[in-house]
Amino acid sequence: MVRRRSGTVVGAGAAGLLALALLAWFLTDPGHDDGGTPSCGGLRATGWRPDDTMTREFARYGDDDSRTDDWTGGDGTRSVRLPDGRTLWLSADTFLDRVHPGGQRVPHPSWVRNSALVMSPGGRLTRTLTGPPAADGRPSALFPGTTGGNGGELWRWPVQAVVEPRAPGSSERVVRVLLWQRGSGAAPWVFGVPLATEVATLSLPDLRLEGVAPVHRPAADTAPERRVLYGTSAVRHGGWTYAYGADERGVRDGGPSRAYVARVPHGALADGSAWRYWNGSRWVPDAADAAPLDFDGGTGGVPGSGTGGAPGDGGPDGAGDGERAGSATNTYTVVRRGGTWLLLTVDAGGPDGKPSRNVVSFWSCAPHGPWHGPDTVGEPPLPPGAAETGASAYNPQGHAEFGGDGGLLLGYDVNVVSDPGAIHRDVELYRPRFLRLTLGPADGG
Repeated sequence: MVRRRSGTVVGAGAAGLLALALLAWFLTDPGHDDGGTPSCGGLRATGWRPDDTMTREFARYGDDDSRTDDWTGGDGTRSVRLPDGRTLWLSADTFLDRVHPGGQRVPHPSWVRNSALVMSPGGRLTRTLTGPPAADGRPSALFPGTTGGNGGELWRWPVQAVVEPRAPGSSERVVRVLLWQRGSGAAPWVFGVPLATEVATLSLPDLRLEGVAPVHRPAADTAPERRVLYGTSAVRHGGWTYAYGADERGVRDGGPSRAYVARVPHGALADGSAWRYWNGSRWVPDAADAAPLDFDGGTGGVPGSGTGGAPGDGGPDGAGDGERAGSATNTYTVVRRGGTWLLLTVDAGGPDGKPSRNVVSFWSCAPHGPWHGPDTVGEPPLPPGAAETGASAYNPQGHAEFGGDGGLLLGYDVNVVSDPGAIHRDVELYRPRFLRLTLGPADGG
């Protein structure tokens, strides 16, 4: 920033330099550039059809018994396109080993907390990435876990990844993978207590794990449901990576959580000091000052259409009106199309407060909102016979690199939480499935 010395007369040339300097400061100051564009217009899904090609490719690869150390099923499915045309698919809890004829897994299959799959430029899955063999010879997680001070397991679930320069301005590129660190806990935290957001670095082109860096760890005395983990989605735009996150009120209550966003200059995702968090009016360096995203005038449900968290949850951290429907889980997705930001999520509750099976969408002209909606996309179809097992669809994720005809490839996961054995009796009950969305103007967009 340029300062003018007291009593000094600035000539025309100096004034021009000062104007240029102020313009450069304005364009780079995180408090001003909001990522919006004048070409923005409302977007929604106007239709969808099953993408059987992608769904069948994951089934083909999972059923291939030529190896016993590769993926037969998993969830948390997100993707990133690599510079050479390959696609890296990230998987959280992953089953390995063989699949019997008829679609049953072998008894006691190998299982790891995370893995990654490599897809060729032609769309064929070719290999599974895991860590070094464990003491018993079985594969280990690609992103290894640790042990907490109390002896409990601390593990990492990969979320979204981006390709970026190794450092700002560098010509060398690497893959940066956002991770959620979680620890074992009692109900309702049967899927782990949220602990921290981390970033792993994979080299290119060999995809070798180089290391894991912490970027944000909520204070230990923060209630688990109020801890925000970032990375459920990440969008690169205008020299920044926008990393979306959520608290975990929905895990505690079965209702909505709340959405947040941070941004980082390209090349600095693994540098926690470079992160800036949206506080409702500008980007700030302290994550404790972050504010929930704005949905049609209300800060609340992830992404809550103004619900203010769980119905009736008022107070200074939420609007709390508890009246308007439309809310979601903490694993939503954001993509950018033609200047418009589109957010998709499973609706975590209708007017009766009970979970819905529908995917809904919201749109915005800037990465932080305000978000307009919800627009109903529809109910993702389950595999044949899955409804009778109590299976559910969750974690819708946009795969923008497979844009094709201008639509959007949307993947989602399937699981049977009430009967873990069901996913071994039928491997299709724990594999991603895909839809092809057609996009068009939203009402009033």
